[in-house]
Amino acid sequence: MYCNEKAILHPNDLSLSLIGANATEQDTVNRSANTIREFRHMPEKGIPSRILRNARGLAIISVVKAGFFFSGKAGEGVVVARTGHGWSGPSFIGTGGAGFGPQIGAQVTDFVIVLNSERAVRAFSKGGNVTLGADASVAAGPVGRAAEADVTPRAAIYTYSKSQGLFIGASLEGAVIGTRTGANEHYYGRPVTAYDILHGRVAAPAGAASLRAALGR
Repeated sequence: MYCNEKAILHPNDLSLSLIGANATEQDTVNRSANTIREFRHMPEKGIPSRILRNARGLAIISVVKAGFFFSGKAGEGVVVARTGHGWSGPSFIGTGGAGFGPQIGAQVTDFVIVLNSERAVRAFSKGGNVTLGADASVAAGPVGRAAEADVTPRAAIYTYSKSQGLFIGASLEGAVIGTRTGANEHYYGRPVTAYDILHGRVAAPAGAASLRAALGR
């Protein structure tokens, strides 16, 4: 009999070991840019353009689930927000958890979290942990062109995931996502807060240009 109890871990505990021990902050930014580009080329199955145009922020995170009898889930990515001068630089985030169960092999899922309100952005600006569904309401987001007519967001946060080349609405209610303070300091070359990054008080490094271009306006 396997125990299915889960334990919440610090975001840095598993993310580097499961996503890639040699991954750098720039690798995370580049992967996030690629994820954004992928769904922009999927108008029928992707995130509706209206939702992206009205988004106050976006979080892009890749989660790895791996194990044999021991299973682990960990993810890392970035969050960005709209400012008076376009998109902010990236603030690094991560999530982690572990448990026991009949898990074999590994699976990577890319999540896009659309922040529909300033409250949602503030939740990610605190520099601590964000619990989806507690700090801000969350729902699986509508997909495709048919959802364009739904002009009023049903939740402060919409979540999407990419599986086998398709983006689908995905519920992440209860997920805990934390700021990777050390990664922010390393990427920006000095101690910086998530609040200052997401409010445009810190200039985005040159390496973030590809991500900001992929985000568009």
